Amino acid sequence: MILYPAIDIMGGKCVRLRQGDFAQATEYSADPAEQALEWERLGAEYIHVVDLDGARCGESRNDDIIRSVTASVSVPVQSGGGIRSMNDIERRMACDVSRVILGTAAVRDPELVRGAAREFGGGIAVGIDARNGVAAVEGWGSSGSVTVMELCARMRDAGVKVIIHTDIARDGMMTGPNLEASKAVVGLKWFDVIVSGGVASMDDLHGARGIGASGAIIGRALYNGAINLEEAVRVFGKGPRERC
Repeated sequence: MILYPAIDIMGGKCVRLRQGDFAQATEYSADPAEQALEWERLGAEYIHVVDLDGARCGESRNDDIIRSVTASVSVPVQSGGGIRSMNDIERRMACDVSRVILGTAAVRDPELVRGAAREFGGGIAVGIDARNGVAAVEGWGSSGSVTVMELCARMRDAGVKVIIHTDIARDGMMTGPNLEASKAVVGLKWFDVIVSGGVASMDDLHGARGIGASGAIIGRALYNGAINLEEAVRVFGKGPRERC
């Protein structure tokens, strides 16, 4: 199972939100690239980077910072936030990321996802951010009016191979991920599923591996020391890579 230390960028800094609420941001580092380098030093195999400013306003706002992150580490980086068009995807790819994450676009523009999956293959992932079983959009601020299962079926048809499943109510709350909901997505056997939202302990990581998740994104638990990345990589890392 691959562990993804999270770096969420807002105002040029590395922050963590609670339940996707931009008013509840905690700053952890003024230098996202330096933070990424530290995660790599501690054994990270992959880095997860989100442009929160882009997610909220609908266009990339931190390309230079994302580029500095990818330049600072030798491990691959996946990145989302503010990706709404093929041009946005190409711009993010130009930041030397290995995988671009589509969120709002997956709900609003399935044909974009289809075209991106056809062109970039495993370089495209879809983030399904759920609130009460319904996908959220626009930086989690609005309902996409489509259920998680309906969206999964659309993404299968579009050729998507990697899904990041997040329960917004758990994100940043240190209450554990919604493994039952993620298990339902894993059980479809259509995707490699990365669990996200609320991962707070080694037990949560055991749970994610137990349901068959291919990876887990860890945010606040790393920053506050609840999970030691070196130990977690030693126990869970070096697992099978996602399909591509």
